[in-house]
Amino acid sequence: MDFTLEINNYLDRLKTTADSLDRGQISNVMNVLLSAYQDNKQVFIMGNGGSASTASHFVCDFNKGISLDKKQKFKLICLNDNIASLMAYANDLSYEDIFVEQLKNYYNEGDLVIGISGSGNSENVLKAIDFANKNKGITVGLCGYNGGKLLQMAQHNIHVNIDDMQIVEDLHMVMDHLMMKVFYKSIKE
Repeated sequence: MDFTLEINNYLDRLKTTADSLDRGQISNVMNVLLSAYQDNKQVFIMGNGGSASTASHFVCDFNKGISLDKKQKFKLICLNDNIASLMAYANDLSYEDIFVEQLKNYYNEGDLVIGISGSGNSENVLKAIDFANKNKGITVGLCGYNGGKLLQMAQHNIHVNIDDMQIVEDLHMVMDHLMMKVFYKSIKE
């Protein structure tokens, strides 16, 4: 079976969407991350499903990939990585509280909270963003589709404007690797 047409269609949509990304949004979010780094702030990141994997990957690439040989380190913490805590909050409270309850344990004023949601409407992500906004935090949303509620709630955003979850998730992952490469070269400590 020849899949060439379908392969070309997917890759063409991916390229077109990548070309349409707002470089100003990306640069702005990178400056927000750089400020958190320079101010020695914690960066909390979270998502569900594929976005959870992206959040975990961000932590690996920033904490090790960028920071390994640097005197000062990024301090990323992935709120979807502790399965026991997630299940305890989901079971005893609700799935919508799995991220915000963890933030209540660790968050300090001025910390950065990044929510990743392809739809922009993941209630557990929105609750954590709302908590940070109300407690003098800095918030970033990585979203897709029409941006959902996350686009409106987060102070800073990277919006992948396409109605295709896989392309949204692909480009959120590209943002991680793009930022990692740029920061690794530009942070000289």
